[in-house]
Amino acid sequence: MIDPAAIEAYDFGRPQDSYTARDAILYALGLGLGADPLDPADLRFLDERNLAVLPSFAVTRCTPGMWIRDPALGVDFGKLVHSAQWAEFPAPMPAGAAVRGTAQVVSLTDRGEGRGAVLVLERRITDSATDVLYCRLQQTLLLRGDGGFGGPPTPREEAWIPTRPAYAVHTVKTSPRAALIYRLSGDWNPLHVDPEVAARAGFARPILHGLASYGIAGAAVSRALGRDPASVSLLACRFSGVVLPGNEVEFQVWDEADAGARFVAHVGTRKVLDSGEIAWRNS
Repeated sequence: MIDPAAIEAYDFGRPQDSYTARDAILYALGLGLGADPLDPADLRFLDERNLAVLPSFAVTRCTPGMWIRDPALGVDFGKLVHSAQWAEFPAPMPAGAAVRGTAQVVSLTDRGEGRGAVLVLERRITDSATDVLYCRLQQTLLLRGDGGFGGPPTPREEAWIPTRPAYAVHTVKTSPRAALIYRLSGDWNPLHVDPEVAARAGFARPILHGLASYGIAGAAVSRALGRDPASVSLLACRFSGVVLPGNEVEFQVWDEADAGARFVAHVGTRKVLDSGEIAWRNS
């Protein structure tokens, strides 16, 4: 049984981190940029001499790691699912910096016995020298084995459903090595590298990280609308299905004019991302 008080009071400390152009480039490679090594649109995120940094790179910095596995919290980690991600990026990140992070649990709600609990973790990533805020994010975790603890009920949220044909479509062919490269940005969960761990979880092979699909979405949807991926100021989606390395992901995009855009993504007929939202600086 989970310990709600211990979860809500968990002390994440104030993690310090630093990164260089090499880290930002490795992140971009993990998302599949550089598949065409002559594409100048990709090379600006891969050439350290005048490097642009993808805003979603910020979500990999100052992470609290596998804190949720702490036995004192009582969480059934084997049934945990990262179900949604929301982040705003108020300022562009330089090619290298020292950063610090904060984290806190902002809500823990109960879907009921047999239906799980929902935890929302908020994190902020700021520049250690200037206090510039690079990212504020909310990560939603579905604790599938931990419902019925008597907590406040989970608010009902309906998935966004398009009411008109997509304005644009953009397809991304992921690399069979995508998870092996992306994990070097800091997510060491063996589910993404070990075939035996993946099999025990019910998958035919190691799966791609949800945050890799998230980062791919930021670049793909921007390009579908002729926008600069480096200027993304908000990116959010729900993870509704699994992407396997090597899958072809089709993004359908609905332009919302000054409000940004909405998107969903499919692998074949299977939906893998939904309720997607994106906006850009100077949009």
